[in-house]
Amino acid sequence: MKKEADAIVNILKEKKLRVTPQRFAVYANLLHRNDHPTAEQILSDINQDVPTSSQATVYTALQALRQVGLVREVVLEPGVCRYDANVEPHHHFRCRCCCVIEDIPWETFQSLDLGGLRPGITPERYEVTVEGICDRCQ
Repeated sequence: MKKEADAIVNILKEKKLRVTPQRFAVYANLLHRNDHPTAEQILSDINQDVPTSSQATVYTALQALRQVGLVREVVLEPGVCRYDANVEPHHHFRCRCCCVIEDIPWETFQSLDLGGLRPGITPERYEVTVEGICDRCQ
């Protein structure tokens, strides 16, 4: 546990981020989950351990982590922003029934041909979202 905490502190310092208890807690929380939580879910989790965090603090920490590339925003449904500490290229599956979100390995889809885009558009990245029914809901 101490080694893991030290590793998180080192990662934050390498990215030139000040290590605050709340920022540490937000990043540690995200590293231990794969369910793509909302800021509110993260706040609820970390307030169980560090009851001094506010919604504004969590949003500020998430923004700082996102700006240095440690966290990415995932928007798979209107009006809901989720967060993911897996910043490696990957796709997502979202169940229409239970709303669970799962990572899909990048290699699952063959490279997309983006040559059909209208002239003047320069694609920089893409992500595929697959929607359907998960095996638990079938």
